[in-house]
Amino acid sequence: MEPLKHECGVAMVRLLKPLDYYQKKYGTWMYGLNKLYLLMEKQHNRGQEAAGLACVKLKANPGEEYMFRERGLGAGAITEIFGKVYEHFSDQTPEQLNDATYAESCLPFAGELYMGHLRYSTTGKSGISYVHPFLRRNNWRAKNLALCGNFNLTNVDEIFANITASGQHPRKYADTYIMLEQVGHRLDREIERLYQQCYAEGLQGMDITDAIEERIDLTNVLKTSSPQWDGGYVICGITGSGESFAIRDPWGIRPGFWYMDDEIMVLASERPVIQTVLNVPSDSIHELEPGQAILLNKKGEMRLEQINTQKNKKACSFERIYFSRGSDQDIYCERKALGEKLVQPILKALNNDIVHTVFSFIPNTAEVAFYGMLEGFDNYLNQLKVKRIEALGHQPSHNELVQILSQRIRSEKVAIKDIKLRTFIAEGNTRNDLAAHVYDITYGSLIPYEDNLVIIDDSIVRGTTLRQSIISILDRLHPKKIVIVSSSPQVRYPDYYGIDMSSMEQFIAFKAAVALLKERGREDILLEVYQKSKAQANLPKEEMTNYVKEVYAPFTDEEISAKIVELLKPKETQAEVELVYQTLDGLHEACPDHTGDWYFSGDYPTPGGVKLLNKAFINYMEENEIHTC
Repeated sequence: MEPLKHECGVAMVRLLKPLDYYQKKYGTWMYGLNKLYLLMEKQHNRGQEAAGLACVKLKANPGEEYMFRERGLGAGAITEIFGKVYEHFSDQTPEQLNDATYAESCLPFAGELYMGHLRYSTTGKSGISYVHPFLRRNNWRAKNLALCGNFNLTNVDEIFANITASGQHPRKYADTYIMLEQVGHRLDREIERLYQQCYAEGLQGMDITDAIEERIDLTNVLKTSSPQWDGGYVICGITGSGESFAIRDPWGIRPGFWYMDDEIMVLASERPVIQTVLNVPSDSIHELEPGQAILLNKKGEMRLEQINTQKNKKACSFERIYFSRGSDQDIYCERKALGEKLVQPILKALNNDIVHTVFSFIPNTAEVAFYGMLEGFDNYLNQLKVKRIEALGHQPSHNELVQILSQRIRSEKVAIKDIKLRTFIAEGNTRNDLAAHVYDITYGSLIPYEDNLVIIDDSIVRGTTLRQSIISILDRLHPKKIVIVSSSPQVRYPDYYGIDMSSMEQFIAFKAAVALLKERGREDILLEVYQKSKAQANLPKEEMTNYVKEVYAPFTDEEISAKIVELLKPKETQAEVELVYQTLDGLHEACPDHTGDWYFSGDYPTPGGVKLLNKAFINYMEENEIHTC
């Protein structure tokens, strides 16, 4: 219902043959550029605020540009940046455009190495200067570095202090800039080490340059820079000399997939994107393992290196529930399983009355979970039919069989996402009135005052759209009862690894727990948690504990769900409303390989997550002045 933003999407393309090869086989030397465009468009869901790309030519002569970058802002940034790139070719003759040798020597972005990025901001910082890839220039080709990533770090302050202690002076206090300077610094040291080595061997001039570019190994660079990074990430980088890499965090929080044959290596944030763009089977695509890096040198030789020791894997479960495209075969099955596992709690909410119930979903991301829920109810109904036939105790008549077998699970497309209303231009009641019309309903899709309505969504985080739009508009159908179902558990804690959920007060589950504490005269728990959190504020992050769990501890999930309904249900609503959430056990059973659930459970995979949660709760208490003095 409420779109979550997250960082981000990455794509890399490394051509392993000369450009002339692709001109002859595929009819264009732009083969790699075109593949990058498709990889980025197919991941448009991952970032709609900005996009950027970088390119490296491997055979440029001294004095010729060899590293190119283009960036753009807004939902149309992909079209914009590729439009600018292709504009460079608009005044070329057909003969020139079909001449790979000419393109290689004369045209910008006619290279063998490409990197692209799609951005969703989670920091509130915007503008072209914050759009990836970030570029660090130098007269030594091997020292030029472009960096982009799908990431969020929890310990930027520590890394910044470490960098400044070494004498560096970063231009901005932002995680991407700091990472660029950190990796760039280690790259400089590696090039200088190789320079001294080659000089000692008697090499001079361009022979030293060529030798350095032949010997450079970014493994050393990554092993000396990345161990400090606390957070979830897939970081990609390319150098002016043609080295490229992608590295994944040791906890496997953020996803990365790669494919390679004798013509091309590609990397993307999602597996089906590679399948579609290259038309290759899923089993030929590999997942980058936690702490692992894929590296290609100037010759195109690939190697996999374990840069950081793999930690307890906590791959982000929200990737499976919401963020990644549902066209991945495993994600599709997992989302269906999430829906199927909700059958029993929904039956409880309905008092087992499926005869007078219509099932539907909130478009569009909950659709797959809806299919799983329907399958679960079909199986449940089939079991009921078998029991009813067996209970007859005699040879059933035709009419008896028809009566039993004709019962169906009733499903309709009740909710329709109408238009993307520009509510930002309005204020106050006008804005609320516009927000109430984000969704429309299908009139006549249920029997008024007789039917229940079950409607499933993938997540309920803030509850804003439920309160402002969904409940009121569904109530216009006059259902007897509205059961709103979330295929994911209650979101109780901030995320600090890429999703835009960073403060306590935005979570409706947290608001409900606080309301229950106040209602029952237990505000002392809030004060105790505050005091414990304040007492550990100056401890090393590795020694910190998540005391915010104690806010939720006195209540069952059902009690919190009921209070959420009280907070969100508009006063004029006639229908009874109930909320049903997925359980943590149900989530883990449906998504067994993606156990990262810190936004539900509070079990952060890294010490930095607990540190930032501690700070967020202290800020909440002090900003709201809840007896903290």
